[in-house]
Amino acid sequence: MLQGIPIHPEQASSIAREVDLLHYVLTAITLFFTAVIFLIIFYFMVRYRRRSPDERPLPIEGSVPLEVAWTLIPSLICVAIFLWSSSLYFLNAKAPDGAMEIFVTGRQWMWKVQHPEGMREINELHVPLNRPVKLTMTSEDVIHDFFVPAFRIKKDVLPGRYTSLWFTATQTGKFHLFCAQYCGAFHAGMGGWVFVMEPDEYDRWLNGGTPGETMESAGQSLFQERGCANCHVADGSGRGPSLVGKFGQPVHLATGAAATVNEAYLRQAILTPSTISVPGYTQLMQSYQGQLNEEQILDLIAYIRSLREEGKP
Repeated sequence: MLQGIPIHPEQASSIAREVDLLHYVLTAITLFFTAVIFLIIFYFMVRYRRRSPDERPLPIEGSVPLEVAWTLIPSLICVAIFLWSSSLYFLNAKAPDGAMEIFVTGRQWMWKVQHPEGMREINELHVPLNRPVKLTMTSEDVIHDFFVPAFRIKKDVLPGRYTSLWFTATQTGKFHLFCAQYCGAFHAGMGGWVFVMEPDEYDRWLNGGTPGETMESAGQSLFQERGCANCHVADGSGRGPSLVGKFGQPVHLATGAAATVNEAYLRQAILTPSTISVPGYTQLMQSYQGQLNEEQILDLIAYIRSLREEGKP
């Protein structure tokens, strides 16, 4: 009778089974203690009810072992749940090395997806089967939330900063994509589909669509057009620091603080350069706030990431 009623979305990612198992265990523990507590309450209602107006209960002395038991057992259960859920959170917090990176921009009311190879999608995301995929996400306007129920993944997409999410799809097919954060009048229509394909089929799709300029190439064009190359000379002789081989490396700021040259650092340097000052260089760079959209900023970051020192991969 219940065969045609879906209890939960299908498990289509590497983490889905673990998330469901944790959910089932939490539900079972909750139901168990709810049943035990209410049964004890009903038993005491009947067993110790007042049988006559003159009846007076005997004073209760208490039980130390009982009090220790009902304090210790729930505490141990809470600690076990915390350790289990924390391990699952940290497992899914950082994408594995070599994960394929895709860039997602949310705006009212659509999802824009950029593949490094140049393919762009609206409200669709194509990914290969059994390959880790890292999504680097930002918003052009308000807070959105990238949610794929079948993958058991969900993450806020915030304006003015980058958030990341990763998954490994374990089942081919077409899966719903939603915005899980109310973002305006047409929030309910901000959805899409994730298409999981066999690796060779994905390669054919990637090469067979209408090819666009790669993000790296588009970023290089912007780097030249906006005059970045005039100051950020590769050999370090310009008025700004060289960007060759800097991505992923630590950098010391004039304030004495340390930072890592990642997507967030580069975005801040492009939009609010006055907040980042490197020792040995005068702060001359203008702000590009309002002059570059989110896709152009991602293109610039993709180009800077590609800059490698000679002889290094």
